[in-house]
Amino acid sequence: MKKTLAVVLAGAMILSMTACSANETKTTDAAAPAETTTVADTAADTTAADTTAAAGDETVYKIGVLQLVQHAALDQSNEGFFAALDDAGIKYEADQQNAAGEQSNCQTIAEKLVNDKDDLILAIATPAAQAVAGVTTEIPILLTAVTDPAESGLVNSNDEPGVNVSGTSDLTPVSEQIDLMKQLIPDVKNVGILYCSAESNSVLQADMAKAACDAAGLTYKDYTVSNSNEIQTVVESMIGKVDAIYAPTDNMIAAGMATVAMIATDNGIPVICGEAGMVEAGGLATYGIDYFQLGYLAGQQAIDILVNGADVAKTPIGYLPADKCALTVNKTTADALGIDITGLEGADVVE
Repeated sequence: MKKTLAVVLAGAMILSMTACSANETKTTDAAAPAETTTVADTAADTTAADTTAAAGDETVYKIGVLQLVQHAALDQSNEGFFAALDDAGIKYEADQQNAAGEQSNCQTIAEKLVNDKDDLILAIATPAAQAVAGVTTEIPILLTAVTDPAESGLVNSNDEPGVNVSGTSDLTPVSEQIDLMKQLIPDVKNVGILYCSAESNSVLQADMAKAACDAAGLTYKDYTVSNSNEIQTVVESMIGKVDAIYAPTDNMIAAGMATVAMIATDNGIPVICGEAGMVEAGGLATYGIDYFQLGYLAGQQAIDILVNGADVAKTPIGYLPADKCALTVNKTTADALGIDITGLEGADVVE
């Protein structure tokens, strides 16, 4: 049955969604921009770093990058990080390394970056951060796209890390995402929670989703994978058993989102996602953070550490403010599922 989404949804969303809490080396010699960009404005509001101090700094910093896997959210974090350095006129050599989703690759790359004696290492996603943190206690490490660094054993406290690791968290508004599910799919009753059981941050988000489902009067069941080869089989096992799927910001599921979306949509199952890149890959909708801006915030932390001498051990984990969350909907998927989104104002509509 075709469902009509009323214009009032946008107002309801505004009221309810109030929390948000391959290997290449390149050299960049960018001048500071003549005027500040919108992204710079955003990041300036969310960090205390004095980037003006970078203007006269002629040092060329060696920055190693370990990214777990290639997918839209992590790529955007990577791009945002270096955009912050470029905007501040920082000179750097970036050693870009991608582990292709393999933990063994993370370990090998982490050891390489440490042996190269980089000035700072950017670790994108939890397994990447854990690998780097396991091989050095001296080189400053900034992580990004990690939900809860303290829960993952990467820092002593998110407020004051106490070790050579800090960065930015991609903790998403899980309860608001479940609210979005109920508003887009009013007759939803049974929810399949899809995630990788080996990712501690995914387990955390799954637990948050279960609590939100309890509060919303929804039943739920875990559907977990341990490797990417299991995604198709696990999603197929949900057919006829769930009314909707919730997939948090899980790196393995995000990388395989095209498969998830194809099977789910073909069988009339909407997928509410943890972040916008997963929606672009075929999920129905999300209310989530901007990963470019998340990486930009980590870049400003890097400036504070490299240029201003800030102590990484005393640099709090950074979070994007609630007003940086955004509603994203996939029109092609909505049409295939018979969900009318024409009255949804303020949403970023992708096809």
